[in-house]
This record gives sequence, structure tokens and C-alpha cells, in this order.
Amino acid sequence: MRLNRYISSTGLCSRRQADELIKQGKVKVNNTVAVIGTDVSPDDVVEVNGKLLKGKSEYVYIALNKPRGVVCTTERHIEDNIVDFVNYPERIFPIGRLDKDSEGLILLTNDGGIVNKVLRSTNNNEKEYVVTVDKDITDEFLKKMSKGVKIYNPVRNEYAITNPCKVVKINNRAFKIILTQGLNRQIRRMCTKLSYKVVNLKRIRIMNIELGTLPVGKWRHLTDDEVENLFRIISSEEPVQKY
Repeated sequence: MRLNRYISSTGLCSRRQADELIKQGKVKVNNTVAVIGTDVSPDDVVEVNGKLLKGKSEYVYIALNKPRGVVCTTERHIEDNIVDFVNYPERIFPIGRLDKDSEGLILLTNDGGIVNKVLRSTNNNEKEYVVTVDKDITDEFLKKMSKGVKIYNPVRNEYAITNPCKVVKINNRAFKIILTQGLNRQIRRMCTKLSYKVVNLKRIRIMNIELGTLPVGKWRHLTDDEVENLFRIISSEEPVQKY
């Protein structure tokens, strides 16, 4: 792997910034000052500003298409917990939650440093869902969902209006919604408030990571580009949104 890509894959910086560090002589490979275009292997020792760099190979980033019924917890005594379901040979944990009754994309990792950055609500980063409800969708429903719905927030022990969001009708009983909040069971509670019941809820995107054609119950490792872009987004001062 090229050195700039290796550095970027650890989440330290972008490839362009890595090239600048290399040009400035701040990067060493096996105790030798590196140059642009250097290739590295998993056995090489890479230092940036005198600090040993942990390679991506020590971290795991997984995208799972979670089925309904699987619980997003690391507590192994809980039936149908996500850790036993994935059965990965190393200890991993989910980044955030997806309700037991919901399905779709959830990320798992053994990189504790990334979790809080992904979950910080102040980043306003997008999560996209496809939702099916129990009766025909009206224009009034779409308008109210997109403008915000007053629901109870148990964390603050108060009622609050959800943030404005993008809602697009798919058919008479299904819609897409893009949230920048992460309130507990938010979509279900918004729908309930408007006298609708969620029949099926599937998350199809988290920031730059898309569920795509990944089958239900299957998982895959994130690509190098996905990891690099994910770190770029969570390290940015401004939210990075697709739509």
C-alpha cells in the first residue's frame, strides 16, 4: 500500500495531508525518512512526528445488514445480541443502535476512538431510512414529518420538536427520511404522534456508508476509501451531507 494511503487509513489525516507530512520529512518508515511514493507493508514500522502509527490492520470496521430481532448490545447474556450474531473472531461493538424491531445498516468496530466522533449529534451527519406505514401517506403527513414533530425526549425529560428533515414519498405507504438526530425510536415516535404505525423500518445509509445490495444478515468490511471518507467527515468542523 502507498504510504499516504496507509497514513490516511489510520484516520490521522487525508492522503493530501499525508503527502505534505512526507514532504516535510515528518514521516519515517523503519527509522528512515520517507519520500513521496513509498510503499509499505503490514510489517513496516511507520512514525509520524516521532509517534508510532497504528495501522488500519489493527482495527476492524464492519457494515452489517441487521435483521429484525437482533439486539444492538455487547451484553452476551442477552438473547440475540449483535456480537454473537456477527460471531467475529475479535472483540467488536456496534457504533450506536438500531432498534430490535428495525433492520438495515449498522457499523461495528474494535476502534473505541471512532465511536464518540460518529455519535456526536453536533456533527449533524445524515442517516437515511426507508419506512413503511400502516395506511396511506398524505401530503400533510409528509409536511409535518419534514418540518418537525413534537415528541418526548427522555434524556432531557421534556418535550421538543424534532429537527427539520428531508422526507420523500416512495409510494402510498412508504417513504424515505434523512435524519440528523439520533433520538431513541425517533421515527416510530414521530409517526405515532401523527397517528401512523410503522410496519417496517430499514436504515440504508450512515453518512457516506451505504447498505447497497448487502443481503439481510450478512456483513462486510468497509473499503479503504469508505474508512478514509468516514474519518474525513467525522474530523470536519462542518457536517458533510449527501443530499
